[in-house]
Amino acid sequence: MKFVVIAVWDVGKAAEVSKLSDKVDAAPPPGYKVLARYVCLAAPFDGIPSGKGVTILNVEAESAEAIVAAVYPSMLAGVDINVVPVMEIPSGGVSEVEKKMRG
Repeated sequence: MKFVVIAVWDVGKAAEVSKLSDKVDAAPPPGYKVLARYVCLAAPFDGIPSGKGVTILNVEAESAEAIVAAVYPSMLAGVDINVVPVMEIPSGGVSEVEKKMRG
């Protein structure tokens, strides 16, 4: 399955969070793959406090255990993590997918 992982972190911990990300990237848990990573240059959502950074990842994961193995070290470092399951829909094909979902 594909997921969007939203990580909100204290900019004072940027070095620590970066090292944790590099560690996971160097040896990802089995069944976990980062497809893309974005660091937001401004607060992407209302309610993000000043002094916080936001990273958004697009990942594939085969299990909840794979996701937990990847994000738990960052959670222990104080990073707020939200994992959202997503479904990829081809551009120009939204109405066809919606019809299939409706039955």
